[in-house]
Amino acid sequence: MSLDTIDLVIVGLYAVALFAIAIFVSREPAGETKDTEDYFLAGKALPWWAIGASLIAANISAEQIIGQSGQGFVVGLAIAAYEWQAALVLIIVAAFFLPIFLKRGIYTMPQFLETRFGPSVKTIMAVFWIFLFTAVNLTTVLYGGALAIQAVTGLGVFTGMAMLAGFALLYSLYGGLKAVALTDIIQVVILILGGFAITILVLSMVGGDRGAMGGLNTLMGELPGHFEMILDRDHPSYGNLPGIWTLLGGLWVLHFSYWGFNQYIIQRALGAENLAEAQKGLAFAALLKFLIPLIVVIPGIAALWLAQNGLQGLSEEALSAKPDSTYGALMALMPVGIRGLIFAALVAAIVSSLASMINSISTIFTMDIYRDYVAKDRAEGHYVLIGRVTAATAMLIALFLAIPLLGGGTSIFQTIQEYTGFVAPGIVAVFLLGFFWKRTNTAGAFALLISSVVLSLLFFTASGSDGGGVAAVLGPIFNPILGLADFDVTNMPFVVRIWFIFLICVIIGVVVSLLTPPPEEHQPVQLGDISFATTTTFKVSAGAAIAILIGLYAAFW
Repeated sequence: MSLDTIDLVIVGLYAVALFAIAIFVSREPAGETKDTEDYFLAGKALPWWAIGASLIAANISAEQIIGQSGQGFVVGLAIAAYEWQAALVLIIVAAFFLPIFLKRGIYTMPQFLETRFGPSVKTIMAVFWIFLFTAVNLTTVLYGGALAIQAVTGLGVFTGMAMLAGFALLYSLYGGLKAVALTDIIQVVILILGGFAITILVLSMVGGDRGAMGGLNTLMGELPGHFEMILDRDHPSYGNLPGIWTLLGGLWVLHFSYWGFNQYIIQRALGAENLAEAQKGLAFAALLKFLIPLIVVIPGIAALWLAQNGLQGLSEEALSAKPDSTYGALMALMPVGIRGLIFAALVAAIVSSLASMINSISTIFTMDIYRDYVAKDRAEGHYVLIGRVTAATAMLIALFLAIPLLGGGTSIFQTIQEYTGFVAPGIVAVFLLGFFWKRTNTAGAFALLISSVVLSLLFFTASGSDGGGVAAVLGPIFNPILGLADFDVTNMPFVVRIWFIFLICVIIGVVVSLLTPPPEEHQPVQLGDISFATTTTFKVSAGAAIAILIGLYAAFW
């Protein structure tokens, strides 16, 4: 498959428009230069619509479009839990976390940890986040995006990654967060238009004369198992989406880690004009999240039906062997012009996420490491320059790490969830205890962060063996809870694993804090001067999001 001239024109117009707008919104008045607040937090002037759109653009990337489409082919609508449950988490973050961050003038997540637990915890987590964003997030988005480009254009994977990296750097490096967030409006519009185009056309292939709605009815009638949110225990994908545990278990830990304490996501809200705009922005993003499965998961389910019925040249065997190729195979079926729009939407999703990640990497490195330990009290322009150099360096490192780390993987989406799951329990535990339990101290924070990694490694190592002593120790604890006859650590779903590791981390943090001296008087978060009141607009949006979520689970349980 290749792009025709009209497709290339569409993609070219998108790229030129994006670059021009990025330069326009990034310009400074004559005689003024960017300071750190301008570059890293968009001058704290982002309106709600820019925050909401930018959150979605930063979030939706290769692992969603490529990975969730592939999982739609394999497992169906159940994978939408990652999108739909996130809507509720965004509402909670907006109501209870943002008031604390914005009232305290936080630039970065490590900065909050420093004010709460001291510089040592801040530094360790800053280094960790820089490593995670560079070695896991950037590499995953680059590699997944290059696979899609290869399916459309035939370009080599490394060449595709280099093009994506260069484009993301080109439009974001000068303007910082303002360029990224304001151009994300274009990215989201193109993403939604392109996404709905492929959904409607693929459903029309299924429905024939009955159109897209007829195609959807066919899928729901002939593939009912692919429209169930809660999987049975004997389902082949139960290990990734363990039935009711997707509602009761560690998926919430992953969500709060990502949407509440992830720098490259929450940084948009930190750049808001005020708290009310930040909260409305997150509510807007929550409502947009309900659309994502329609444009990435449904096409994957349609691809399965087409393959099973020998239509459009799709092979069930080939797609089952490599589910991440599903979206590329569907793009090949699109007509000229529409294919260019969909390809532009894919590129928009990828480069937006890349730009967001490198901006956050540069923010954390510059503000939490370089400024504190390398060069204090330098001019603002110096720190902006360091931020730009850091962003370019991180992208270059990720470019050369991606193929060695991910070249042999199966599902990109599940790969990034597994990696993140090693540390998410500790991150969520340290923030929640830091927010809402004043007795949590530095020793407790260290203990629970270390235990998160150690316990994750213990479970992960045991899953590659017969369980051994791990099963003997944990069986009496978990068997009654999970309803098992024998605890089987070798097959424990990672969502369940994350949930129990999170609970254990919380217990460890509490116990160690109680056994060691209390924190210094200035360290606990003072909530007395923080208002958790919300506007009527936010309340209505939050209520709508909750009602939609309940309705979807009731319809597709």
